[in-house]
Amino acid sequence: MTKKEKIIFIENTLDNLYPNPPIPLDHKDAYTLLIAVLLSAQCTDIRVNKVTPALFKLADNPQKMSKVSVEKIKEIIRPCGLSPRKSQAISDLSKIIMEKHNGKVPDSFEELEALPGVGHKTASVVMSQAFGVPAFPVDTHIHRLAFRWNLSNGKNVEQTEKDLKCLFPEKKWNILHLQIIYYGREYCTARAHDVENCIICLKVGKKMLNK
Repeated sequence: MTKKEKIIFIENTLDNLYPNPPIPLDHKDAYTLLIAVLLSAQCTDIRVNKVTPALFKLADNPQKMSKVSVEKIKEIIRPCGLSPRKSQAISDLSKIIMEKHNGKVPDSFEELEALPGVGHKTASVVMSQAFGVPAFPVDTHIHRLAFRWNLSNGKNVEQTEKDLKCLFPEKKWNILHLQIIYYGREYCTARAHDVENCIICLKVGKKMLNK
């Protein structure tokens, strides 16, 4: 199988399985998505979705959140882990959005990544899913699968992102990001990986690939 054939096979398989993948984090706009993605660091989406209703009931925009004490935020988000750091970041970035961005989440990588607690992966999710800008956020699922499918050497997420952007057309990046996450959770898990039930690994997994 050539590299082009492999890419087409992966795209077709994911399109058939997940033609319209939803964003796994519950949100209603760019701000609530930003907060949810920030909370998801080292935490499952399921747990984040259990925590955010109470947080967003208290404050669902930067104006309201900037007035909430860090201690109150920390109390609510504690189940997500890293609550001292995350609560401070949520408070600080909300104030910055009000002071520097007229209460609107900035729509550029540079400005997003300048916000407290917002790294490149978080910025990429917001840019792609909130603003429709082509991006390829790489989380642990995508990093793991890219290595298993021999799409990247797996050294770090930065290299994986570069490799995937070179292999797949830009117009597919935003949906592929979600498709690979869902596939990784359902078929290509980190533990107890059932290769016989993993369509893509059977076809293009490292042991199946031609050198």
